[in-house]
Amino acid sequence: MKKVLLTSVVAAGILFATPQVTDAALGDQTLRFGMTHGDVTELQEALKGKGYFNFDRATGYYGTITRDAVRQFQASNNLQVDGIAGPQTFRALGASGGQAPASTSSNTTVSASSAGILRVGSRGSAVTSLQQQLRDKGHFSSAVDGVYGPLTQSAVRSFQSAMGLSVDGIAGPQTFNALSSGVVQSASTSNSTSSSSASTASSSSVNTSSLVSFARTLTGTPYRFGGTTTAGFDCSGFIQYVFSNQGKSIPRTAAQQWNAGTTVSQPQVGDLVFFETYKSGPSHNGIYIGNNQFIHSGSSTGVTISSMNNTYWAPRYLGAKRM
Repeated sequence: MKKVLLTSVVAAGILFATPQVTDAALGDQTLRFGMTHGDVTELQEALKGKGYFNFDRATGYYGTITRDAVRQFQASNNLQVDGIAGPQTFRALGASGGQAPASTSSNTTVSASSAGILRVGSRGSAVTSLQQQLRDKGHFSSAVDGVYGPLTQSAVRSFQSAMGLSVDGIAGPQTFNALSSGVVQSASTSNSTSSSSASTASSSSVNTSSLVSFARTLTGTPYRFGGTTTAGFDCSGFIQYVFSNQGKSIPRTAAQQWNAGTTVSQPQVGDLVFFETYKSGPSHNGIYIGNNQFIHSGSSTGVTISSMNNTYWAPRYLGAKRM
C-alpha cells in the first residue's frame, strides 16, 4: 500500500494540503500536464539525472517545465514527442515500472492499468497482445508484430465503432475494458448503440475531445515559418500535425484547409476558425476549443490559446470550417 502524506502548497496566497505519494513507483501510470503526484517527483529526478530537468528541485507538479523536459528527452531518444510520460518514455529513462510486460498469448488479457495508453508509434509486447485480442474478435487480420501502426489503429477504430465507444484509434482504458469483457456487439446492437453518438461521428471523423486535449499538450511550442514539427509550427502546420496525430490527413496550408473544409455558420469544438491577416483571404487559422476560444500557433506567441473576441482577431475573422 502506498503511504500518503499531506504536503503544503501555496497557490495565489492560499495554503493548500496536497496529497503526495511517498513510495510511488515510476512507470506504473501515465503522467501528463497538470498532474501532482509522487511519480512526477521521481520523473523530474530521473530527467534531471539525464540533464533534461534544470529546475533547482523536484516539485511533484507536472507543469510546462516538466512537459518541455519530457519533450526534449523524447526527441533526443527518437520517441513520439508529445510531452506525455508513458511506457516508451519510462523505458528509455530506465524506470523499472516502465518495462514492457512479458509476452502474452492470444488468450491473455492486457488490462488498462498494465498496458497504459497505446497509440500510433507504441511498440512492444503490450501492442502484440492488443493485436492478438483484436484478431480474436475479428477486427485485425494483419501480422501480429508489436508495432502500433496505421493497420492497428484502423483495427482499434473498427472495434471501438462496433462497441459504441468514442472512435479515436487510441487504445485506452475504455477500449481495454471492452476487450476484457469478451463481448462483441451484434450488428443490430451496434446500430442502436452507435445511434446515440451519430451526431459526434457525423460532425467530425476524429474524436474532438481527444483532438483538443492533444492540441493543448503542444501549448508553448515556438512558432516557425513553414514549421510542421514540435521544433516549431506555423499556423496550418500545427493544425495538420494535430489532425495527423488523431489519424486524419488534411491539406498543408491555411488556404488549402479552408477549401477542403465544410462551411459551418457557428464553430463547434474541433472546427477550424480562419482569419485574414497579412494578405487577402484565409491566411491564419486555429482549432476552436469552445467558450469562444481557439488554439493556434501565432507568429509572436507560438502555440497558445486566444479569444475570438480579442481586438486583433475579432475584426479579422472570416469563418469556420469542419474537416
